[in-house]
Amino acid sequence: MTRFTLPAGAARALVPVAAAALLAGCAGNQVENVAGTPTVYEDPETTGRVGGVGIESQDVVAMTDEMMRDMLRNRMLAGRDVPPRVIIDNAYLDNESSSVINTNQLTDRLRIELNRAANGRMVFVSRESADMVQQERDAKRDGVVDSGTIRETAAQAGADYRLRGRITSLDAVDRDSQTQSRYTQVTFEMVDLELGTIVWSGLYEMRKAAQDNVLYR
Repeated sequence: MTRFTLPAGAARALVPVAAAALLAGCAGNQVENVAGTPTVYEDPETTGRVGGVGIESQDVVAMTDEMMRDMLRNRMLAGRDVPPRVIIDNAYLDNESSSVINTNQLTDRLRIELNRAANGRMVFVSRESADMVQQERDAKRDGVVDSGTIRETAAQAGADYRLRGRITSLDAVDRDSQTQSRYTQVTFEMVDLELGTIVWSGLYEMRKAAQDNVLYR
């Protein structure tokens, strides 16, 4: 077999040519980037372009707004001479429905809007922050940090009332049209943490029907 050897100069001259050919081949295999649908901001209080039979943003807004107004009309919650301490989080909010929802969306929005509107008529206790608060309290008492600018207390704040609730649903499907219907019921109660009595209750319900192919996450 005959072997051919290129002169050193010729071999160096072929390197840029080969590199250019390789780049051209890669460019020929590239897919042109097609622009997607532009982002559109939607009002969370209205039904958006994508909607189904589940709990959606407009339901969260309407539900928490109604609950907030109802609580502020309750004299045991917002009419006491000494503002009651309340806990509003999702620790005791159970989702037993077929709807996928982060229950923090309900309790966070309710707590924040209620805190604004109550204007001191209620005091909100953050159980989620208990570990964080205790670490700081321990550091102060151990002399790692000073006592800050506010008073020291013997213990963290106890609460008078705490929110609990439940989300349930009833689903139906029309086999002919594949239309889905869902009745959703959401109950909230404010419970006296000494007596176990219920000082306020709220019931919110909705029924939706659609040929639903929306995926909730």
